[in-house]
Amino acid sequence: MKSSLLISIAIFCFSVASGKLHQQQALPGFKVSGKFQEQIREVTSPSGLDGTRMVINAPSVDKFDSAKPTELIFYSTPNGNTIEQTLGAQPQQGQDWHFDIQHIAAQTRRLRELDSSKNYVLAVVQADSKSWPAWRQAHNVSPAQIRKLVLETSSAIPGKPTRISLTGHSGGGSFLFGFINGGETIPDAVDRIAFLDANYSFSVEDKHDEKLIKWLKDDEAHRFMVIAYDDRNITLDGKPVVSATGGTYRASHRMIDAFRKSERLSQSENGPFEDVEGFGGRCLFYIHQNPENKILHTALVGEMNGFLEAMAFGTSLEGKWGTWGGPRAYTKWIDGRDVAANISSQSVTTIFPERPKAAEAGSVFMVKLAPLPPIERETEIAKAISSGNVPEFLGQFATVYVSGIDAKGIKHYASYEVSPDYLGVGSESDWVRTPMNPITAKAIADNLHCILPTARMVDDIYQRADVKLAPRPLTHDREKVETFVEHNQIIQLQKSELIAGQVKFANNALVAGIKKDIVLTNRLQEKPNRVAIYGWHLTTGIPIQPVTIVHKDTYVDYSHGVRLVKELMMVDGKSMAVKDVLSDLNISFLISDEGPIKDPKVLYGR
Repeated sequence: MKSSLLISIAIFCFSVASGKLHQQQALPGFKVSGKFQEQIREVTSPSGLDGTRMVINAPSVDKFDSAKPTELIFYSTPNGNTIEQTLGAQPQQGQDWHFDIQHIAAQTRRLRELDSSKNYVLAVVQADSKSWPAWRQAHNVSPAQIRKLVLETSSAIPGKPTRISLTGHSGGGSFLFGFINGGETIPDAVDRIAFLDANYSFSVEDKHDEKLIKWLKDDEAHRFMVIAYDDRNITLDGKPVVSATGGTYRASHRMIDAFRKSERLSQSENGPFEDVEGFGGRCLFYIHQNPENKILHTALVGEMNGFLEAMAFGTSLEGKWGTWGGPRAYTKWIDGRDVAANISSQSVTTIFPERPKAAEAGSVFMVKLAPLPPIERETEIAKAISSGNVPEFLGQFATVYVSGIDAKGIKHYASYEVSPDYLGVGSESDWVRTPMNPITAKAIADNLHCILPTARMVDDIYQRADVKLAPRPLTHDREKVETFVEHNQIIQLQKSELIAGQVKFANNALVAGIKKDIVLTNRLQEKPNRVAIYGWHLTTGIPIQPVTIVHKDTYVDYSHGVRLVKELMMVDGKSMAVKDVLSDLNISFLISDEGPIKDPKVLYGR
């Protein structure tokens, strides 16, 4: 994996009428995207750490200079947040509120605006469970592996010397302590460590204090900061948020007490903050006294500019970037859709044409569809979807990550993108999931540069899903359009009940458990002109329907759904066509549990 992260800068020359100019290309493996034309790269399972992903955000091509030193800011995501939410985005209607609380990308841009003497490169790393403590326990990862990830990423970034800033929020502190536990000492390349309300698991038994004190004493360039608040008495819905011994207030004072055993620390009040300082001003604790007992957990990072304060601490930028405590000093650097819109796992670039203004609502379309004979019905469905009469969020694909060991003992990592729900017709507020036959489904998929899933993919999609609903079978009039509508209403009610129960999810959350999938399988070569159906998982993860080809390919009932898979996927850091992966003897197991599937594009062909 280290070699896959190695990044070099390529320079090429081209001639123009006025002479020869030199222009940099994007860093290999990166794509240029977003309003600020930053260079973005996503890495699945970096350094072989299963269940993790990392996004590296480098300055735009014209701003990145390999002759300058580079500061790699390694940021571990907080509990419950994705990388995209951590990077941040301009709030939009219907968007998950997590996108507007940290804005680490915008705060990094503010650093770049003020300091052009170095390359500020941001690497944000996330656990698949959205919880670093849970991930470390589930994967039994050694601290040495966490340290390896950080150091390998650093060694691969252009610009020498590369210095490392380690920071994170909330449960991200578990990742930082994992790094600290990864050796007897903290590497000199780390010149900054900042816990942003994240030091819950500080431990004298693990010698965190000894390692941090030695690191601070070893080099006067080293900086250490803790941002926390008095969370001892905060409540949510009338209940205490932290235990009688938990929270970052108590953890911070345990840390201060441990430091005081070998270093004189001064204490003062600075507005609402208790400031504790030592090591010649290179170690600083900011602890908000929180007299109103508010939940300031994320406010410290985003609203109060905590990330900027931590990154500027002890540098020439101190006091120049804005005001610690707020207001936001980075507002102009928040992109309308931000880099969250340009990472494959949360792409908002729809594959569908723009929905026509005069397009029918889903309920209206289904009324029109009901009396038509099957052939005409299929024609109308294809026409509606191909013209863009689908809710916008259906084009915002989610990424599924898989890995496995081949017959030679080599481990492979892959990812592919899938539609967040099953194909349907209508608007955001009025749409209906629309069953169709496999011939129509394949024609639509081909037109949109997509493919249908395999049974293995359906299983992995279910495991990855943000929202898992229990199957709700019906037994009457299975092939009637009216039953399609009835079943769709049941699914929508299930989702509404989750929301009423205060389960929050975005419109484009990956949903599973609500339909059987039309799938690709070698069994279709046994009997021509059939439809292969699979899935409809119970909440236990067991599918109701094993792969079956009992029905003709003209058969459609209410339980069938069409999930799209983009025709290109990533395998070991390289882009490949899904059909090529499926036909490859060595790696087809990543997305097929029945061996290679030859030329899946011809399945369901007539």
